[in-house]
Amino acid sequence: MFFTYLRRELRRRRKAALVVASGLALGIALVIIVSSVSSGMNKAQDKVLESLYGLGTDMTVTKAAAAPGSGGNERPRFEFDAKDDEDETQSTDRVMVQGFQTLAATTVDKVGKQDGVADAVGGLSLTVMKVDGQFSRGQFKQDQSSGQGGQGGPGGGQGGGNGQPQGRVEGGGASFDVNSFTVYGTDVTQQGLGPLTSSKITKGRTFKATETDAKVAVVDSAYAKEKELAVGKTVTISGTKYSIVGVSTADSGDAAANVYIPLKQAQTVADSKDKVTTVYVQASDSQAIDTVKAAIQKNISGTTVTTSADLADTVSGSLSTASDLASSVGKWLSIAVLVAAFLVAGLLTSSAVSRRVREFGTLKALGWKSGRVTRQVVGEALVNGLMGGVLGIAVGLAGAYVVTAVSPTLTAQLGSTGGGRGGMGGGMGGPMGGGGPGRQTASKTLDIALTAPVSLTTILVAVGLAVAGGLIAGAFGGWRASRLRPADALRRVA
Repeated sequence: MFFTYLRRELRRRRKAALVVASGLALGIALVIIVSSVSSGMNKAQDKVLESLYGLGTDMTVTKAAAAPGSGGNERPRFEFDAKDDEDETQSTDRVMVQGFQTLAATTVDKVGKQDGVADAVGGLSLTVMKVDGQFSRGQFKQDQSSGQGGQGGPGGGQGGGNGQPQGRVEGGGASFDVNSFTVYGTDVTQQGLGPLTSSKITKGRTFKATETDAKVAVVDSAYAKEKELAVGKTVTISGTKYSIVGVSTADSGDAAANVYIPLKQAQTVADSKDKVTTVYVQASDSQAIDTVKAAIQKNISGTTVTTSADLADTVSGSLSTASDLASSVGKWLSIAVLVAAFLVAGLLTSSAVSRRVREFGTLKALGWKSGRVTRQVVGEALVNGLMGGVLGIAVGLAGAYVVTAVSPTLTAQLGSTGGGRGGMGGGMGGPMGGGGPGRQTASKTLDIALTAPVSLTTILVAVGLAVAGGLIAGAFGGWRASRLRPADALRRVA
């Protein structure tokens, strides 16, 4: 009897049911779209952070910045030997630790022993500057007027009182090319952490665990294309040739370094034995990252710990703006629309009950209890809510699919993380200014394609909202229906 009456009433009031269901569907669809876009924003930000930290890295440990005026910073110097042949090319390499701040390699073990740390690995980030060019000698030209007018002077000689010919040097100078690229020393025995994990080997192979001190290298695909490098060729770093065993392509489109070599080799060419610039840390529990950060800073002095959340705060550009809109404006807008939809559904159901006074009064006169009438109204509202849920899920999935299909491109600009930098790292935008893996000093811009993935949790939330909307609407109408009396129906008939 319940379902028969329910089906008949819903068919008879199709327009009213469609209005209620459409209102709920709008709110539910908006919730799905906003949730999926927010999820896509989070994935995009994670992709940006992985381009610096590498996959699986929760935080990095670097040396604390030196106090201003403490003398802890260096500046690049280039020295050239004097050569008789002015046409001979002068060439020199300078390998510099990015940021000019290093930690003892033993810091890696200390970090790894802290509570909550699952794994820790060190890396050395370098900038190599190669200067090539030549000097040209100037030509001395004597001042003729000075030479002729100098006779009989106090010195008795030609050209002036000091006996030296007067003239000037013309021409001469120097012409040099500067080639700068970044090198990252990676621990080949632990390749699960660090910036290289954000790239995929597209040609050749990655490092072997036995190549701790081998003269081998992996080059970024963009750098390899620019310099016409390939597997089997060599790349020269400070006079040492490294055989290229692999070419990597960064997932985010921008690699953390141009060239990767074993950590021990990087320490050798940089004259930084047993030194690292960055310790990459993976926490055993992602919920305890702040606790691990506090423990490292407390137990290991002179260090700066930067988490993914800290780095995310430095992200600007359209990705950051869109993320803020999705998380703030979008969230509150969806809540407001959903609340409005619930209220409208409740008011429409209550209004429908008011128009059915004669019907419910007659049913009560025939023996229906108030509870049965209330259940009937709630049942109708619940079906309307489920219909709205199905429609809202369909519209929401369609909206998310459109966002993913269009894949709008957002830009993410990463600024300074504020940890352990000095010298050139502060404000230079050129190759020397890049802070290297895990300690970005110069701004870095990435283009990220936005997607809108819909999770099963979002679908379940939508179903829950549909049921809640139906129950709320049913509560409004059921309360009105339970207060009706048979006498009210008799007055309507009269």
